[in-house]
Amino acid sequence: MIVADFAAARLPDGVIVEGPSSRRPTVRAIQLQQTSAGPALIEADLPSPKAGPGELLIRVHAAGVTPTELLWYPTTHQQSGEARTGAVPGHELSGVVEALGAGVEGPPVGAAVFGMNDWFADGATAELCVTRPEWVAAKPAGLSHAEAASAPIGALTAWQGLYERAGLQAGESVLVHGGAGAVGIYAVQLARRRGARVVTTGSARNRYFLLELGADQVLDYHTERFDEVLQGLDVVFDVIGGETLERSWGVLKPQGRMVTIAAASEGTQDERTKQAFFIVEPKGDQLAEIAKLLDAGELRPIVQSVAAFADAPAAYLHPAKGRGKVVIDVAGAAEA
Repeated sequence: MIVADFAAARLPDGVIVEGPSSRRPTVRAIQLQQTSAGPALIEADLPSPKAGPGELLIRVHAAGVTPTELLWYPTTHQQSGEARTGAVPGHELSGVVEALGAGVEGPPVGAAVFGMNDWFADGATAELCVTRPEWVAAKPAGLSHAEAASAPIGALTAWQGLYERAGLQAGESVLVHGGAGAVGIYAVQLARRRGARVVTTGSARNRYFLLELGADQVLDYHTERFDEVLQGLDVVFDVIGGETLERSWGVLKPQGRMVTIAAASEGTQDERTKQAFFIVEPKGDQLAEIAKLLDAGELRPIVQSVAAFADAPAAYLHPAKGRGKVVIDVAGAAEA
């Protein structure tokens, strides 16, 4: 597979191209440990990862923080179902290609990329990270590494949920829950770009921010019950689950479409919710399209804050509420 926007060249089988960092014996990384009190994160020196056949090795500059991933099944289990220990979190990244594995068709060494790793793979809160060419795209030239690392999971989730799962069309109406969050900001913008009428829920302090992003109507979830105000919508994009999801069914018109990413929905026995639930997948071709929108200013990345590498455990274990995404400055670790 050739990843869009790269001048890709296929390496012959058995041929590996490396940069200098890939020959270091160890790298600094943030590693997950399970304790009797719950998940704990430590800073550790780990063996330097290598790019296997069909893989890329990335010198990571920045990694996005998704606090809930510490509790997800792929973080504590392998795909085979066996227990997994010592996972490295941070599944969205921005950095530079350091090495190409045998048979790779994709970006050359030195290319700046951003992307999302599969949930069963290790993340990017480490100086070096293994990924695959089909999981990344060329980093938007106009974005910093921190801005680029903040985008993949949120933008891909919104893209796949609204465009693929819901099939949102111009002229339709959509309710986006949690519009100021890491996923909601992209759902609002992509829905608006599709030509839909966008209603979103948020706090009063985020009202004008959400209107600037493209929302047509903002409902304050502290003072307004959306299910008493709205009806006959084509699509609901839910990131919260629970009572919010249950109340959302009533605002859809007959044959309206529900999409939810709320983790609590994954194990539900409710057939409607099972059909609505999905998990985002890393797709480099979609990231390439998203990169074009980011570079053109048609999508805005929102970085809540940038944390130092040493502060990564606190960013995961004690997340602050705010707009957009928290990002870890991984490159600073190499300079410490």
